[in-house]
Amino acid sequence: MFKYIKHSLFHVMGLLAAFMILLGGHYITIGLIATMMVFIIGDLLLGDDKSTPEYSYPQILTWQLWLALPLLCFIVFATIWQFAITDIFGFGYTVQYLTGVDLLSNRAQASTSETIACIFLTGFNIGMIGTITGHELTHRTADPISLLIGRWLLAFSFDASFSVEHVYGHHRYVSTVNDPATAPRGRSVYAHIFISTYRGNIGAWKIEKKRLLKNNFPILSFHNRVIRGYLMSLVLLIITYLLAGITALFLFVAAGLWGKTLLEIVNYMEHYGIVREPKTKVHPRHSWNTTKRVSSWAMFNLTRHSHHHAKASVPFHQLKPMANSPEMISGYLGTIVVAMIPPLWHKLMTPKVLEWDKKFASKEEQPLIKAANRKSEIPAFQNA
Repeated sequence: MFKYIKHSLFHVMGLLAAFMILLGGHYITIGLIATMMVFIIGDLLLGDDKSTPEYSYPQILTWQLWLALPLLCFIVFATIWQFAITDIFGFGYTVQYLTGVDLLSNRAQASTSETIACIFLTGFNIGMIGTITGHELTHRTADPISLLIGRWLLAFSFDASFSVEHVYGHHRYVSTVNDPATAPRGRSVYAHIFISTYRGNIGAWKIEKKRLLKNNFPILSFHNRVIRGYLMSLVLLIITYLLAGITALFLFVAAGLWGKTLLEIVNYMEHYGIVREPKTKVHPRHSWNTTKRVSSWAMFNLTRHSHHHAKASVPFHQLKPMANSPEMISGYLGTIVVAMIPPLWHKLMTPKVLEWDKKFASKEEQPLIKAANRKSEIPAFQNA
């Protein structure tokens, strides 16, 4: 039974975040700190999860994924209610009537720092519950319900087009210069956020244009999944404004952009510095991997990224830890923190990339390594 329950960790963390946001004030900051500590310290203390259990009822796991949508809606509702011009749907009054907890007076006391903490906490949950779950569901292209739910989850970070570029572009071109999500050696994470976002949207548009022309559909039409994705996000923005006003709208936009930023940071650390001969098959060695326990449980085995790229059609519960694949610095949140400090990132990752060159690279990839090292502007690479 625990093998099913463990993947409910993200539900628990999401509900905790929503309740802390609703309580308002310093509880929001406490919620943000607690969330970070659970992931960073949990990964450090609880070690690795290399188990590969068999699931007799995989539909339970799918329901857990589907529940991400109402959960994310509740978290975002908590945020926009906290900064709304009215008591939306009489929510605060109803809670006070049923429980005696005065949420309305608490929300009027939010400071600037607590507002910023709310943006980061909400954005983190948009990234974790929205993007990570949306990533898993949009890979299930034969399941229309999962695909629809996944795209709506991605719409909260204004990135439903990710379901097009990632599935049909990134997985084809990963670790090559044609992949927007693969960061070359020496690139800063901050540059990568903008470059990958821009190139990813352009890539999604080109993929969709090719599909539409092949099927004799007009490009500028509702058949275009990229356009529909943008409209999905627009619907969320309109609903936010109508329910909560302009201040809450700005907060939602900021949180959504932070969620999108987290996706690009994750892309950065999952593929940084790795090269691949475009004509060769994608192998587990072409992605950075981790088996940290808390990250694996809360992120539906996204941590087992090496197997995911070697065989993208495999659902998360069947992914294997891939013992001989290249390893990240730590779990996901810990590695995100390191990636956001470029000097520390390059200090820790440059030796890892050089080790990858010796241990994992094929003969065909050696010329690509030399070219990447020359362009890197990192002395350790250039002198390798």
